[in-house]
Amino acid sequence: MSENRTKSMIGGMTVLGIAGILCKLIGVLFTIPLTHLIGADGLGIFYGVYPTYNLLLTVSSAGLPVAVSRLVSACLARENPRGAKQVFRVAACLMTAIGCVFSILLFASSGFLARRISQPEAMPGFQMISPCIALVCLLSAFRGFMQGQQNMVPTAVSQLIEQVVKVVLALPLAALGNRISVAMGAAYALLGITISEGITLLYMIILYLKKRSDFDRIPQNAGDTTTSSSAALQLVIISIPITLSACIVPLASFVDSAMLVDRMMDSGLTLDEARPLYGLYSGPVIRLINIPTALALSISMSLVPAISGARAVNNERMVKSQTDLGLRFAFLIGFPCSVGMSLLSKSIISFFYAGALTAPQIEETASLLSVSSLTVVFFTVVQATSAILQGLQQQRIPMYTLIAGVACKIILNYFLVAIPGFNIHGAPIASIVCYNVSMLPNLYFVIKETRVNLNLQGWIIRPLLATACMGLVVWILVRLLPISMFATILEVAVGVGVYLGTALLFKAITKNDLAAFKRVRRS
Repeated sequence: MSENRTKSMIGGMTVLGIAGILCKLIGVLFTIPLTHLIGADGLGIFYGVYPTYNLLLTVSSAGLPVAVSRLVSACLARENPRGAKQVFRVAACLMTAIGCVFSILLFASSGFLARRISQPEAMPGFQMISPCIALVCLLSAFRGFMQGQQNMVPTAVSQLIEQVVKVVLALPLAALGNRISVAMGAAYALLGITISEGITLLYMIILYLKKRSDFDRIPQNAGDTTTSSSAALQLVIISIPITLSACIVPLASFVDSAMLVDRMMDSGLTLDEARPLYGLYSGPVIRLINIPTALALSISMSLVPAISGARAVNNERMVKSQTDLGLRFAFLIGFPCSVGMSLLSKSIISFFYAGALTAPQIEETASLLSVSSLTVVFFTVVQATSAILQGLQQQRIPMYTLIAGVACKIILNYFLVAIPGFNIHGAPIASIVCYNVSMLPNLYFVIKETRVNLNLQGWIIRPLLATACMGLVVWILVRLLPISMFATILEVAVGVGVYLGTALLFKAITKNDLAAFKRVRRS
């Protein structure tokens, strides 16, 4: 039973991780033709709309899917599938209502929001993206229901559908709108995103209807009942602190967008010098950092239902086992991603942005990426520990630790970015401190709440040894090979191969892990 659950969780992480990386890569590649189609001005409008949309989307849909996943998993662990369906029905109604409210709010305030960002021409973009909030909210309820059954494949497939349909529709629509004006080019691209979410929701609805009969055959424990009111109350109680936690980072990014350029100007730069530096950091660097962090999100989505299901039936041994597994994989994934991306920063930037950036801009962006990539391991562990605590019904702890981390980030950004000659390079350091401040107390509370043993060898020493071997080989290749597309692909492939080989040698990856991966490949 324990081995099957372990394989299920590793399989879920693998499926979501692969899908997440593919989605992030498609997202990076999407911006390149979009830039050619609508130009820098159109891209400015496009990304002027996105922060507001993203914040409203986070407020409306961040917490409830996790709550659904946790409650569905707990109901199924107690052999109460009727309760799980009741949770899903209530969640779907709640999220549809909330999503519609925020969609209407975004549409109605589109003119005000466009003036707020000093881009009145962005008003159609806000209107085109507004229905997307309602669609994603309902879509998230379906994803949470599937994740609660520890079935991560529908979420992974739906994420890929989102990205592929976005490219297929948004780019032609952007070209069509650009014939009218640059602003309409950006607006039509946003409309393509809305349509892609609608098609993805349709896929999830069809899948749910197709699988409903299988779910109905799960045996029901007659003594366990869940009412609509109790389900709604539990969903709200669980989701509020998770939603607040999820809003902290978007709010910090919003503060950064308003503060970093001003503080760079205080360091002695002109506006024309500061604005491109902020653009390089918030654009190419952050987008590339988001690729490996997709693996962190796959770990957290797999951990919540696994931990909550084990806790629901008081299986403390399983809680410890899944906690140890989640933390081991967080470090196992985080270390090589951080070190590898840091060493290959210039090769990666040249691979994606040669021709789009000048040689000095590539150097500057690579320098920022080499430091920023070190946040990946800390972010991965923060995500894993937060998911474990959420599964243990301790969702307030990661909220408080993240608030503390973001507060440190804002303070450090204020002082470091204003240092002459240092400027934007203070931002990655502030992010490293932010996630360390969140990670350390999270780890303490995870160990305290689960009473899991501090597994220094499994979590840190073995993955670090494998990462050191990989890092040495990659460092040698970077020194020997000229920067080119072929060299970058070779360096990445060799680095992955060396890491996997040494991870097996040092037993950072076990036979059970390999068995789970084989099962995923066969399925």
